[in-house]
Amino acid sequence: MIDETEMDLRPRKAKKTRRNTLLVILGLFVVAAIVSGVFVVNLANSFNSQTQKIAQAFPEESTRPVKATEGPASKAQNILVLGSDSRAASVDMASEGEASDQRSDTMMWVHIPGDGKNIVMMSIMRDTWVDIPGHGQAKINAAMAYGGVPLVVQTLEGLFKSRLDHVAIVDFEGFKAITDSLGGVKVNVPMAFTTGNKQHTFNAGPQVLNGDQALAFVRERYAFSDGDYQRVRNQQLFLKSVMNTALTPATLTNPGKISDLVSQVSPFVSVDEGLDAAAMASMAVSLRDVRGSNVLSFTLPNLGTGTSADGQSIVIKDDAAIAAIADALASDTLVLHMDNNGLR
Repeated sequence: MIDETEMDLRPRKAKKTRRNTLLVILGLFVVAAIVSGVFVVNLANSFNSQTQKIAQAFPEESTRPVKATEGPASKAQNILVLGSDSRAASVDMASEGEASDQRSDTMMWVHIPGDGKNIVMMSIMRDTWVDIPGHGQAKINAAMAYGGVPLVVQTLEGLFKSRLDHVAIVDFEGFKAITDSLGGVKVNVPMAFTTGNKQHTFNAGPQVLNGDQALAFVRERYAFSDGDYQRVRNQQLFLKSVMNTALTPATLTNPGKISDLVSQVSPFVSVDEGLDAAAMASMAVSLRDVRGSNVLSFTLPNLGTGTSADGQSIVIKDDAAIAAIADALASDTLVLHMDNNGLR
């Protein structure tokens, strides 16, 4: 077993500055909602020309679940959103299915129900101990390092027995620009804390964050006794705040702001070849009524932390919870499952 510390060869500073999927979520869904009403050629060209295409996003077809062709699940979509350290050579290697020094520190399974009434974001703890095909038991974020994006997809599809329709990777560097382009984002900070580097202090309560503050807010984990757990909760909270800011008439009816949002997002997003502007426009039709309040999020339930046989600190997966979520995805009843199990 290769320890996470041994495999992560990048400088610590680089790790800290690029870790989140919030930008790509904004790119995929805020932009999708925007272009549904003002889908013009220049915006489409901007998205298509500036986004980077993932050369190989999916594993061999024989290893994949079959997508339903009828029933509720046939109209639903599942999108994997990953954080990346950079869009340098190692990201290119990961997107082509090669082993690299990349680690997907932030991972979300995004589910769009067939009725298009909600967007559900399921965060998966990066230290969740799972079976990675061909490599045995390991932390789930090691899949990127072992076999690039295709192995991450294969691992998750095996876990949830459902097929992923699209994959997106984000370079976190562009996040503060998109936050500032919205004029700041108002967040109700749940608890006061100071970041580990002492550069940012957040008081409890509502406050408007600029790009630099937003980066610090969603990145921080050392300030919390439960580390990554609170970081994931903060990421989900901030994303909902971004949605509430972006999915408003003030943004959706402002061509200048729309153009700025698209131009800020696109250069920092990598997508599978099928996720182009035309696919985005089609997706936007089903999402035309979605607003910030319709964006739901939860963290994949687990059995807490533990230690692997080789001494790594891990998150223990909850097989019963995973099986129940797999059933909900198969029947397109994930929102109902959240309600029935207190996951909202």
